[in-house]
Amino acid sequence: MEMKELLKQGIAEALDKAIAAGTLPAGDYPAISLEVPPQKEFGDFATNIAMQSARIARRAPKMIAEAIVAQMDYPWLDRAEIAGAGFINFFLKHDVIYDTLKNILAAGAEYGKAPLREEDTVQVEYVSANPTGPLHVGHGRGAAYGSALVNLLRAAGCNVQAEYYINDAGNQMNNLAASVNARYLQLLGREADIPENGYHGHDIIDTAQAIIDQDGDAYLNMPEEERLELFKDRAYVEKLKALKRDLAAFNVHFDNWFSERTLHPDAIHGACDVLKQRGKLYEKDGALWLKSTDYGDDKDRVVIRDNGVPTYLAADIAYHKNKYDRGFGSLINIWGADHHGYVARVKAAMAALGYDPEKLEILLLQMVSLFRDGKPVKMSKRTGQAITLNELIEEVGADAARYFFIMRSLDTQLDFDLDLAKSHSNENPVYYIQYAHARIYSIYRQVQEAGDALDMNWADVQWDKLKDEQELELIKKMAAFPEEIQRAARERAPHRIAHFAHELAGLFHTFYNHCRIIQEDKELEKARLALVTAVRITIANSLAILGVSAPEKM
Repeated sequence: MEMKELLKQGIAEALDKAIAAGTLPAGDYPAISLEVPPQKEFGDFATNIAMQSARIARRAPKMIAEAIVAQMDYPWLDRAEIAGAGFINFFLKHDVIYDTLKNILAAGAEYGKAPLREEDTVQVEYVSANPTGPLHVGHGRGAAYGSALVNLLRAAGCNVQAEYYINDAGNQMNNLAASVNARYLQLLGREADIPENGYHGHDIIDTAQAIIDQDGDAYLNMPEEERLELFKDRAYVEKLKALKRDLAAFNVHFDNWFSERTLHPDAIHGACDVLKQRGKLYEKDGALWLKSTDYGDDKDRVVIRDNGVPTYLAADIAYHKNKYDRGFGSLINIWGADHHGYVARVKAAMAALGYDPEKLEILLLQMVSLFRDGKPVKMSKRTGQAITLNELIEEVGADAARYFFIMRSLDTQLDFDLDLAKSHSNENPVYYIQYAHARIYSIYRQVQEAGDALDMNWADVQWDKLKDEQELELIKKMAAFPEEIQRAARERAPHRIAHFAHELAGLFHTFYNHCRIIQEDKELEKARLALVTAVRITIANSLAILGVSAPEKM
């Protein structure tokens, strides 16, 4: 059992004993929470349970704390002290602290992870950009955050499916076909204009050129309607393939790719039929409207236009109905902040269909601003267009891009410093963490160069050799990792893991500068090797959640 859980259990048992002894009344006491005190002299952990229980116990917090502490006679507890108005500070014996190291070394890559709860099903849908061109940096933040959240939820024990919703129906696909067609004609010397809502990126020219390279002018005299359908399919296949390739290069992978085309027309009509049967649609001006104001939306919404064509909302209703019908325990959508006005109407539609709208959680990502030399960067030097995710990866690397995207809470605007992300310095947080991991492999090599055997069998380690304050601080920090995963998962906050990894790396670098590993005292050397191996494991497991590599050399 992890030492934090052991202490929580001990406090709960002491509380029960105090109630049984009559020093505290029976009641519905709050859950026990523990914190690491800001100053070392206040112990290893502290709790405010006595202060939280004052109303239930109808006693002063200090009296409650005294009643709990009186019952805490455990072989692993050195002492408990009451501080201030009723805080309890706990000082653990080193033996229980060393147990954390044993657990980490035994668990390896599984350290921190909770057992899989098959029934705790979560679907996370993210990125879902139109397959009409390359991903830009805004998509990159959603991709990094979404994939890290999937990793985090899985580490916390959830049964997660990651899904990409391909917007491959509607006007954007028609505009893609028309844009490729215009470039195709231009490249073959014909006059043609890009449509008003068309796509002007250089990738459209590349698509048209690829068609010419393969088939020449074979489609020049084809009826335009046929040529547009052909180019739509050719461009769609190419763009979707490129999109999948770019995401894979960014360490982003999906369990399911859901095509919007599969919703047309049957699923959309089916969803509308259910809404009609439930009396949630009405006709006005030849269109069908959803009574979304019945569920808190600021106005009713058109679902089917007066020309019979479904709106984007109609497809989204059918898609989310499909999600609910697949039986997930919870649904998480990650959208850009510009979609905030869409949240109420989608939730209203789910409520109108008879589903629980609270089961659908919509997280909104704020914007990303790139900076170079302290100045905003908006356009690509290469194309004059918005900077693509691929260009960002080329400049700073996938690891740095992912970490910088994840290290801030999703609801805060992100200022991305390109110069910092590229720097090999302690100021670059991802470099700082990865260097700690690589430094441990360097220690292994130094041990072997010194002529010592690198024995990774930790059964005979003399753990009580680890007495230095830096050593104990490292162990206590690592002990918090499993609970940090659970908390970050509950809060949908992968940035907490980014901060944890950075703090652990900082403690390790301090330890490294203070404590020599290679020693004449070989028992101390072995104990410190075990300690740094546990650090390596915990850093690697943290970076794995973030989707960032853990290099052996830098």
